[in-house]
Amino acid sequence: MNQDLSIVQLLLHASWVVQAVVALLVGVSVVSWAAIFRKLFALGRVRARNDIFERDFWSGSNLNDLYTAAAQPNREGGPIERIFASGMREYHKLRERRITDSGALLDGARRAMRASLQREMDALEANLAFLGTVGSVAPYVGLFGTVWGIMHAFTGLASLAQVTLATVAPGIAEALVATAIGLFAAIPAVVAYNRFAHDIDRVANQMETFMEEFSNILQRNVAAQANAAAAAAAPTAR
Repeated sequence: MNQDLSIVQLLLHASWVVQAVVALLVGVSVVSWAAIFRKLFALGRVRARNDIFERDFWSGSNLNDLYTAAAQPNREGGPIERIFASGMREYHKLRERRITDSGALLDGARRAMRASLQREMDALEANLAFLGTVGSVAPYVGLFGTVWGIMHAFTGLASLAQVTLATVAPGIAEALVATAIGLFAAIPAVVAYNRFAHDIDRVANQMETFMEEFSNILQRNVAAQANAAAAAAAPTAR
C-alpha cells in the first residue's frame, strides 16, 4: 500500500487508451474554457454597446444623425445599432425610389431589420453548440476510458495467483481518473451553456423590443409625412 497513487503516476502507468482519452478530455476542456471566456467578454461588450445606443436613441437624438453615425465604415457598434442601421438604410432606399406607400415602407424596413436580427443571433450563438456538446458528451467519453481501464486492470489480475486490495487499487484508480477528467470538462461547459443561453435570450428580447418600438416610430413618421404632403396638396387642388 506504499504505492504512489497520485494522478500523474496513475496516468503514467495507465493503458494507452486511457491516456488517449484523458489527453482528449484535457484538450477539450482547455478549448471549452477558452470559448467560455471569449463568449463571456463578447456578451459583456454586446450588452454595454446596446445600452449605450439605446441611451442615445431615447435621448431624443435625430434619427438621421444616429443613422449617419451608425453607417460609418469600421464602426464597432452593438447589435441594436446594426439593426437600426439596416432598417433606416432600407427605409431610405425605398424613399429614394419614390415609394410613398406606408405599408411598403414599413414592411421593407421590418424585413431588413429581421434579417439583421437573424445575423446577430447567429453571431451571439457561436460556440454555444460546442459547449453543449462538451457538456453532454465528455462524461461518456470519460466513462469509456474508465470501462476500458477497468477491463485492462482485471485482465492483468487474471494472471496473478493471489489478488489483494493493493494489487487491485492502482488499476481501478487509474481507470476512474478518466471519469473524473470527463466530469471536470463537462460541468463548467454545462454551467456556461445554461448561463449564456439565458443571457442570449435576454439580448434577443431586447433586440426584438427595440425593433418593434422603432417600427412604431417609423410608422408615425410615415403617417406624419403623408399628412404633411396631403396638407400641402390641398391648397393647390382648391
